[in-house]
Amino acid sequence: MRKFFILLAVSLTSIPSISRFSSPPKVSSSSGTSSIIFTGDILLDRGVRQIIERKGVDILFTKAIDSIFAQADVVVGNLECPATKIKAPVQKRYIFRAEPEWLLALKRHGFTHLNLANNHAIDQGREGLADTWRNIERAGLKHLGAGSTLHEAAEPVLLTSRPRKVWLIPSLRLALENWAYLDNKPTVSQESMDSLISRIQKIKKNDSTAIVIVSLHWGGEHTLQPVPSQRLEAHRLINAGADALVCHHTHTLQTTEHYKGKPIYYSIGNFIFDQQKPINTKACMVKIEVTRNAIKTCSIPIYIRNCTPCTH
Repeated sequence: MRKFFILLAVSLTSIPSISRFSSPPKVSSSSGTSSIIFTGDILLDRGVRQIIERKGVDILFTKAIDSIFAQADVVVGNLECPATKIKAPVQKRYIFRAEPEWLLALKRHGFTHLNLANNHAIDQGREGLADTWRNIERAGLKHLGAGSTLHEAAEPVLLTSRPRKVWLIPSLRLALENWAYLDNKPTVSQESMDSLISRIQKIKKNDSTAIVIVSLHWGGEHTLQPVPSQRLEAHRLINAGADALVCHHTHTLQTTEHYKGKPIYYSIGNFIFDQQKPINTKACMVKIEVTRNAIKTCSIPIYIRNCTPCTH
């Protein structure tokens, strides 16, 4: 079994603004630095549901994780299940659903944004997807990667505007099981690579100082390395102007690469999940600090015990 290395990736670049969220979160830092945390997959069903029903949602958060979140201005998680009372399961192998009231705990412990551009947000159909993003907003969080149309789902999201604008572009890069591609109905973002590149270039053209982070849901499950085509696509995104890629889906901690000084986290693994094999319990969070003149990234290693992310 491979040793679990602490991945530390630091990149310094000078760079900074498009989307439906016109009021970015307030930056608490007085030093002119904005801090953003990314986590991997969050499942609130199956084995995690059993724990929640016995012990409550708060058991899924340790003091160490709470402390890390409290020091961040923005915390983005990948919600790997619809959170809705609607039960309209799509015909597929793995079908999940969380109770919408559990979202309040994610907000309480520090999450600010939940990404729905993944292959399980659609598990309870289009109505379940739309109800999920409404429930996210009701809980005081922001949703991203899903919308009433494909155009809306694919819009970049402004995470913060201080000390300069930081945009997040999320997208699902996988085929969906038994899900018709209808660009004028509720859906998750499934943009082509050319479209993603065009969005990055547009942001950079409008604001040369803006930071652009791309978050893709992609890759082969339970693998430790990206395939060559992923590397080529990641390089294309960096060449287009992306400043970092922070990705997920494989349920494993994959390789981190630096290309032209920009970090590519091919998969940061799980965060709250019930998979118990060693390959699935090693993961990381990614911390991105943005100043007026630089961007610094580093990984925070975690392991998952009893569905709960732990730092040691």
